[in-house]
Amino acid sequence: MPSSLTVVLLIVCLDAIGFGIVLPILPDLLKEISSQVHVANHFGWFLSVYALMQFLCSPVLGALSDRFGRRPVLLVSLAGAAVDYVIMGLAPNLTILYIGRIIAGITGANMAVATSSIADVSNDENRAKHFGMMHSVFGIGFVIGPLIGGVFGAMSLRYPFLIAAALNGVSFLLALFVLKESLPEEKRRTLDVTALNPFKSLRWVGSMPALVPFLVVFIIVQLAGQMPGSLWIISSMDRYGWSRELVGASFSAYGLLMAISQAFLTGPVTKRLGEFRAMVLGLSVECICYVLFAFATQSWMVFALLVPLCFGGIAHPAIQSMISRQVSDSQQGELQGSLVSLMSLVTIIGPIAYTWIYDRLPTEQAGLIWLIAAGLYCFCLPIVRVLGRQETVQTAVEADAA
Repeated sequence: MPSSLTVVLLIVCLDAIGFGIVLPILPDLLKEISSQVHVANHFGWFLSVYALMQFLCSPVLGALSDRFGRRPVLLVSLAGAAVDYVIMGLAPNLTILYIGRIIAGITGANMAVATSSIADVSNDENRAKHFGMMHSVFGIGFVIGPLIGGVFGAMSLRYPFLIAAALNGVSFLLALFVLKESLPEEKRRTLDVTALNPFKSLRWVGSMPALVPFLVVFIIVQLAGQMPGSLWIISSMDRYGWSRELVGASFSAYGLLMAISQAFLTGPVTKRLGEFRAMVLGLSVECICYVLFAFATQSWMVFALLVPLCFGGIAHPAIQSMISRQVSDSQQGELQGSLVSLMSLVTIIGPIAYTWIYDRLPTEQAGLIWLIAAGLYCFCLPIVRVLGRQETVQTAVEADAA
């Protein structure tokens, strides 16, 4: 494995840990800063403003790295993140906390630069493997982060921010003293202003009629999938009285089980059932789990539902694979970029919508928010039926051709 790849993967892992560390303590920190604040509503805005800045700034940092190299852009973003987490850890009021969150989203857009660095040191034979390693270490970081945040957040609500700052400081030192520039001078290009537009790829993917029904299902699946990330922490504290440590541990368990499901179950299930049936199975399981979460009155019920809920995660890669089959090999890069943009937009909208509704539900009816998320899958039914007929016809054509 190239040394540059190892360093970038370590930086990605540390970034993910730093991001996940602060999640379990944000609700209590909001209460500490202002007793009048609507915690659920502001928690949703905190998640969304981060995603918004990533959506807007990812193409900017990516284009800057094409022009000036990966290493300098990574150095600036990592240094900025370290300073920003210190500011957030010492924030005396909500305004400073929001400003810090905006800056965190801007610096967090360096994932586009890390991805480019991995592409630089990869070839056709190992590129998919290297990207898979990147997603794996990000998942590991996101599992570790909430666990650490829950433990240290119990000592002080400010400690997780300072730990996140330290981790970004370590990443900065790695990039400064160990990481080598992966983009040679001769391969750098002039700054393309059109590349800074995050909506460019969305116009392209929306212009292809064959993709539209797949994309509608993709968006609905992604939107429903925002439910656990948006309200897991707040709902668990409100409904079951969980501590920060237990919330952090449960969030880590959810991330770990989801990663295992998508890494080890998606392939065998898809191979046995086919992509379409695997998608339908995943959507059905996830929808049923959401309904059961609405009526789960005990903590043990939540943990029992974690396993089937994560099994439902096979729907996400299945629909993404179906979409990828609709375009040629030469269009895959642009397609995947468009899907990332769509996911970013959903990540902006979902947390705001879910937390806004949750904040207005009576405490004794808080579980109803899960039924709303389950109801989203109903909009998939007519489209899924159409896709099922198309899949049957396509299978028959392929069988005749064989």
